[in-house]
Amino acid sequence: MNMQQRIEQQLASLTPQHLQVLDESHMHSRGQQTHYKAVIVSDVFAGLNSVKRHQKVYATMGELMGQIHALAIHTYTGDEWAQVGSAPASPVCAGGGH
Repeated sequence: MNMQQRIEQQLASLTPQHLQVLDESHMHSRGQQTHYKAVIVSDVFAGLNSVKRHQKVYATMGELMGQIHALAIHTYTGDEWAQVGSAPASPVCAGGGH
C-alpha cells in the first residue's frame, strides 16, 4: 500500500461523502510521496471552525503525519461542498528544498 492509499484509509474513518487525496509531490523538489492534498467532505465538520476541522484531520492521521512533509487540507460539510463543488488549486512550490 502506497502513502496515498494509507492516507485515504486513515481519512475514511471521518465517514466522508467525498474524499480525494492527491499526491502533489511532483510539484516540489523533495521527490515522491512527500506532499499531499486532501479534500474531505464530511458532516463531522459541521459546527467546527477551520482550526478545529484541521485538528480533527491531524488526530485522524495520527503518526502518518510524521511520515510526510506536507498535507494541504480542504474540509467541507456536505452543504458547503454542494455550494463550492471544488477545492482551490494548490500554489506552485516556492522551492527551498521542499
